[in-house]
Amino acid sequence: MAGSGKTIGAILIGVGAVIFIVALALLGSGLSSGQLTTSGAILGIAIFGVIPLLLFGGVGLYLLAKGRQEAALLADVRRKERLLGLIQAQGQAQLGVIMVELKADRETIKRDIYELVQQGLFTGYIDWSSLTFYSSDAARVGSNKCPNCGGVRELVGKGIVKCPYCGVELFIPPGAPQQTATPTPPSGEPAAGVGRNR
Repeated sequence: MAGSGKTIGAILIGVGAVIFIVALALLGSGLSSGQLTTSGAILGIAIFGVIPLLLFGGVGLYLLAKGRQEAALLADVRRKERLLGLIQAQGQAQLGVIMVELKADRETIKRDIYELVQQGLFTGYIDWSSLTFYSSDAARVGSNKCPNCGGVRELVGKGIVKCPYCGVELFIPPGAPQQTATPTPPSGEPAAGVGRNR
């Protein structure tokens, strides 16, 4: 159904062109045989050729452009669906593998993940040091404890939150309860490690 606008648009442009050519041929033959005056031929071409060409062509171009927009939006949605499926199928996915599978660059993948988080369709986190996306239970990510390093943040946060201990970006679901806790670095890491990226 996505390509129907493009198809109908192309057909309408073709119909407009055919009507113009037929009108031009008929009126041209009438002019050459002497059955039609020059002014009558010009008026006939304008009424029976140019006006239909403009009407059919204009509507056809609009539908063609609209069909291309819809196709681009559909491709965007399908890419996000595949991205979500790649990560959720195994619980984790390497950024490089995702880029190859989706034939997309890093910024496109990052933008798509952020949009999925904002829409509430994805929860998990990404470890930028290992370039790995992790799909995680919303309750696990939506707590004060980092699922990657075990450090405790003061606030849960909303949307995309960076762990102050290991630097992973946590994708917090919109409805996560906001709790406060005493910040605690991961076990075995001194408090001076706050804000350090691995």
